[in-house]
Amino acid sequence: MINIDELKFDEKGLIPAIVVDAVTKRVLTLAYMNRESLEISMEKELTCFWSRSRQELWLKGETSGNYQHIVSITADCDRDALVVMVEPDGPACHLGTDSCFEYPVFQSEERHEFSYQGLMDLIEGRKTDPKEGSYTTYLFDKGLDKILKKVGEESTEVIIAAKDQDKAETIYEVADLAYHVMVMMIEAGISLEDIHKELASRHVIDHKVKQEKMTK
Repeated sequence: MINIDELKFDEKGLIPAIVVDAVTKRVLTLAYMNRESLEISMEKELTCFWSRSRQELWLKGETSGNYQHIVSITADCDRDALVVMVEPDGPACHLGTDSCFEYPVFQSEERHEFSYQGLMDLIEGRKTDPKEGSYTTYLFDKGLDKILKKVGEESTEVIIAAKDQDKAETIYEVADLAYHVMVMMIEAGISLEDIHKELASRHVIDHKVKQEKMTK
């Protein structure tokens, strides 16, 4: 951990803070902090910024209820910018959108951004807005039993590939399994955030195996 005294605030006493959703990893907003607002943020574990337009401290969510609960704050190599990982209670943007960054300027035709949340959104879209010829839509049309059957089949394929110590095939089958599990999650109304919260709640995820002594 570095000390707050090591941070480099600009000539106006400000440092940019890039706020990122700790679950989705999506950039939510860019705001500015001064030393006081940073100290408040660390004390309350809620984002507090310096409003350049109003020239006053601004605790995010104080009026809207859309608080941002801080997970971590990290400085860059020059100590003059911050990344603030948060768990938001609601939209980050004053326009009511989850992120302030909603307006594409350029998109490569060769490279495409991937995220688990993006895949979940696509899968959910095939359920709410069925597309003819879509395998995902086909699964939803067939219902839960068909989806669960595919999850079982893909689990078996993962086991076989791993048992054969075929890394490439195991990766392929794990990806298939992950996709079908995500389809099942959408069908069951389970979000990635639900899974994230469950895993985060498990403080100890690696337990020693206790062998019971058998007595005769």
